[in-house]
Order: sequence, then structure tokens, then C-alpha cells
Amino acid sequence: MRKLEGMKLHQGDGPNSYRVRIFLAEKDIEVPMVWVDFGKMEHRAPEFLELNSLGQIPVLEFDDGTVITESVAICRYFEALHPTPPLFGANAVEQGKVEMWNRRVEFEIFGTIGNVALHTQEFFKHRLTQFPAFAETQRELVPQKWAWLDREMADGRPFIAGDSFSVADITGMTVSWLGEVFGMPVPEGLPNVGPWHERVRARPSWNA
Repeated sequence: MRKLEGMKLHQGDGPNSYRVRIFLAEKDIEVPMVWVDFGKMEHRAPEFLELNSLGQIPVLEFDDGTVITESVAICRYFEALHPTPPLFGANAVEQGKVEMWNRRVEFEIFGTIGNVALHTQEFFKHRLTQFPAFAETQRELVPQKWAWLDREMADGRPFIAGDSFSVADITGMTVSWLGEVFGMPVPEGLPNVGPWHERVRARPSWNA
């Protein structure tokens, strides 16, 4: 375990904090963590808003006052600091494919499930005007999105972006977790996504 000092990670419940925790677990990195309690509205406290004006987690804060927000940006920092094992690709082609697939999973599946949560949950009422009917159309799309990924993985690759586990799989892991939280699990019977799902959930980092 590589223990890093001079920084702390503000995180808590939610897929983006989970994404960073999985990434750190895969890198075998440990950093000091501060739990942000949404129930106590700690993410809206003035001192937290000074770190991130959007009131969102995770936030990586350094002792010198430098702040990095956004989960993928935080992961990129740790990738640059400790490039082994490579989770953003080991060469130019792999890096391009990992970026492509990470974005695709975010836009096509994460975004769809996220829209259901944004437009139905009391927690998000302060962020936008909610349209529950729109949320239901998005909920209906979720199985189709997973079926799309299943077709894309029909070439036999074991992981979303290719032969190696990457941040695209970490995003997929957080998406599958989020879907279960809101009653939209990965559909059964998908011949390619199903085995992938079993593989990633068997990794020790799943429990991060």
C-alpha cells in the first residue's frame, strides 16, 4: 500500500466518490479521507463551497491550498503520479480507446441512469426543474443501453476498452452500482456484459 501525504480527499456517498475510491484501490494507494455527509448538508456549508463552488464531491485538497475537483480529473492526477498499473491506457492507441469508452459509458449509460435520479429524487430538487415523465422515458432506455454495450463487446474482449482493465471499467462498475440503487440493475442474460459484470465485481476494489 502506497500511503500519500500532503493531501486529503473529500468524498462520501455517490458514484463519483466511489469511482475515485475504486481507482485508488486498484492503484494500491491510500490517502487521508474526509467524509462529506449529505444528510447534514455538509456539501453546502460555506467552508466546503470555498473548495468547490458547485457543492459536489469528490474534492482533492492539497496542503498548499491547491484543489482538484471532478472524479476523472482526480484519477488522472493519481495516474500521472503512479502510472503502474496503467488505468488510462499504456500507449497512445490504448489511451485513445480508454478515453473513448469511458466517455461512451458516461454518456450512454451513466447519463441515462443519472437523469432518472436527477428528475425523481428529492435531493436534487434544488439543482434543476424536475420532469418525472422524462425520468420514466430514461428508465425505459436503461436496458437498451446495456444491450448496446453488450453488442459492442461481442468481439470477445474481457474489458470495456480492450484486453486490460481500465478506468472505463471503473466507470461501468459505478454505473452498475448506481443502477441497483435506483432499481435499474444490469439486465440478466447479456452474454458479454454479464460475464464482464461478474469479473469486475469479483475484484477486491469493488468493496472500496
